[in-house]
Amino acid sequence: MRRFRFSDPGFEAAFAAFVDERRETPEEVDSLVRDILLAVRAEGLDAVLRFGRQFDRANVSAENIRVTLEEIEEGAAQCSPEVREAIAFAAQRIRTYHERQRPADQWFKDEAGVELGWRWTPLEAVGIYVPGGRAAYPSTVLMNAVPAAAAGVERIAMVTPPGRLQPAVLAAAKAAGITEIWRVGGAQAVAALAYGAGPILPVDKIVGPGNAFVTAAKRRVYGTVGIDALAGPSEIVVVSDAGSRADWIAADLLSQAEHDPAAQSILITDDEAFADAVVAQIEEQLKSLETHEDARVSLKNHGAVIIAPLEESPRLVNLIAPEHVEFALDEPERLADRVRHAGAIFLGRHAPEAIGDYVAGSNHVLPTSRAARFSSGLSLYDFIKRTSIVKCDEAAFAILGPPTVALADAEGLPAHARSAAIRLGQG
Repeated sequence: MRRFRFSDPGFEAAFAAFVDERRETPEEVDSLVRDILLAVRAEGLDAVLRFGRQFDRANVSAENIRVTLEEIEEGAAQCSPEVREAIAFAAQRIRTYHERQRPADQWFKDEAGVELGWRWTPLEAVGIYVPGGRAAYPSTVLMNAVPAAAAGVERIAMVTPPGRLQPAVLAAAKAAGITEIWRVGGAQAVAALAYGAGPILPVDKIVGPGNAFVTAAKRRVYGTVGIDALAGPSEIVVVSDAGSRADWIAADLLSQAEHDPAAQSILITDDEAFADAVVAQIEEQLKSLETHEDARVSLKNHGAVIIAPLEESPRLVNLIAPEHVEFALDEPERLADRVRHAGAIFLGRHAPEAIGDYVAGSNHVLPTSRAARFSSGLSLYDFIKRTSIVKCDEAAFAILGPPTVALADAEGLPAHARSAAIRLGQG
């Protein structure tokens, strides 16, 4: 892990250069994704099946592309009782947290007598992409599907790469109430959800993480459908003093490094001896970590230790705008309250980011690659939309009409002006 010291004369420039480093997958995939999308749009299910055979080596046909209800039940039953209980526990907490986000409709009459308001309605159909490559992610199912269900979305369609569906994933799907699952992955899955492909009907929005092909496809179909975000590699910043246990902080940093070679883990501390202890613990824990290969590459290429006064940590965190930030301190709010740019904040020495990934209740689908400067994590709001409502009687229109005519004339839109003027008896 690289080390930056606030006391060094070149700290600000070196830190800024570090923050600006790109961590995207270097693979050039956009042209291939474009061809896949065009083919699925033109050929439908035939193209989806062809790409499945080509990229996933999958023997999927029109007859078995959909996972049956019996398969969901049987697969979920194979999940261990302990994991099923954890899934149910997490699902309930996620549901409760997101239901609290529900906004209220409004309806009021202003001083001009105009009745105004807005109402919130759920999306009709949402597609959820669940990766099937590096590992099984039941938490991905819960974090995307449970808020959609809580919002009142009528149809939730899940797509996941063909192959053996992990029991934990099917148990999570069952807990979230998903009954529509398709054996299709990659860009062709995004295309099928956006345009429709045979029995796979199009949706209104696509959410969920994926590889570079999935991300490129989501970027291209945006506008035809909505998307949640363009997810990048995972990242964490841990702000801690020497009052924390070094092995705990090491484990927290590794929890993100193991995700992907492009993931990023950063420690900010005011104690160099503590930083040394954390780094030593990282090396020790890597010896027994099954995901050590990815974690080592991540820490070597993108990890960092920053030695700086803790009072500087909110400013540094805001410049990084990380997906996750932990304040492992006795009075974490004192510094955390000054953070404006972060996907999720974890307060105290007993609030590791891992609980946010699974059972805290908050969503783990969060902005990455500094997108926390302008966007938020997945929430109930991603599955509802707001419609404005306006009602005018004759007296209210008499107040609004003349300035409407004046503004329409100023913009050179005579039909707009006439639409108002004719009601004023001027047309």
